[in-house]
Amino acid sequence: MTVEEKNDELSFEELLKEGTGETGWLEPGQRVEVQIVDIGSEWVFLGLSGKSEGLLDKKELLDENGELPFKIGDTVTAYFLSSRHGEVLFTTQITTGEAGRNYLGHAWDNKIPVEGLVETETKGGFQVKIAGDTMAFCPYSQMGLRRVEDSSDYVGKRMPFIITEYGEDGRNVILSNRSILEAELRAKKEELKEKLSEGMKVEGTVASIQDFGAFIDIGGIQGLLPISEIGWARIEDVHDVLSVGQELELVILNLDWERDRVAFSLKATLPDPWDQVEEKYPAGSSHVGKVARLTKFGAFVTLEGGVDGLIHISKLGGGKRINHPGEVLEQGQTLEVTVETVDREKRRLSLALERDDKKENESGMADDYREYLQNAPTSMGTLGDILKDKLVLSVKKKKVKK
Repeated sequence: MTVEEKNDELSFEELLKEGTGETGWLEPGQRVEVQIVDIGSEWVFLGLSGKSEGLLDKKELLDENGELPFKIGDTVTAYFLSSRHGEVLFTTQITTGEAGRNYLGHAWDNKIPVEGLVETETKGGFQVKIAGDTMAFCPYSQMGLRRVEDSSDYVGKRMPFIITEYGEDGRNVILSNRSILEAELRAKKEELKEKLSEGMKVEGTVASIQDFGAFIDIGGIQGLLPISEIGWARIEDVHDVLSVGQELELVILNLDWERDRVAFSLKATLPDPWDQVEEKYPAGSSHVGKVARLTKFGAFVTLEGGVDGLIHISKLGGGKRINHPGEVLEQGQTLEVTVETVDREKRRLSLALERDDKKENESGMADDYREYLQNAPTSMGTLGDILKDKLVLSVKKKKVKK
């Protein structure tokens, strides 16, 4: 090493102490955050101290359109390569050789994320290429937060990983993508704890759909939207009303940070149909409804989404005693009903079957009897007419006897 080179090396060592606060040398492959101080035709100059600058090949920072998306003053992440003849070289793309090995060792020691290309799916997990051409292994259990339906979707993707095992000088490397996502999730939760509260409205996206509801992502955490909180109407299949990727406005029902449980309600953002129930369904009014469910004490009939009324079993037998509403009604059957009582506070409607014969008029007389009365003579006639009729009848009887 020449005196000039030695002075360059010493000045760089001093630079490291001054500019990064670290003592000793930067190891090849060590990651640093540095600021762009100038941009040339081929090189980007990185500020290391007031006296020295690092060099980074400009081509490494160009985007897919060949444009440089950085300006003077921006900070970039780079990896130290070497210091030779006064030039302090950096790169954003660790490849092979000593720099690559040192980079992985430094990442392993300091839990620094590394970028990897998922190359193939293999038994138990995936083969991932990192630091140029180093092959590593990521188990299924460490890829993503949740198991996906088609694991081959990961193949061909570039993803961040943490090195969980590093042995044989880089020939035995185990990775985890899950640990990075979990750390990000913890950070987002801490941030959201300061912002969220029960009862507030939030915007979310449907992440997945289950039989019991849907999981909603609100930008960092996922919570459950139970099937009972999707709407006021009874829902049999969540897929009928929600789809993955759908954006919703929701109300936070419950926040349980200790158990990592968040519950949402879509129903709370919709008008409550019971607010208008007294105006729409006054006592004595008639309506068409559908049998929603049968119980041992009666039948619940849906008049509209979220508004059910009960026909007690004692009113279902047509005067006869029955043991179960299923003897005379079926679920899904359409009925004409009359509202007997309304209790908006308790959210209760008492219903009765509309009589099939109307079946009865207001005085309780059946329509066929009422029709008979309408067609009957309005007068019995005079006394003479009555005596005349009796005389004619008597004559007829005598003729019959002869």
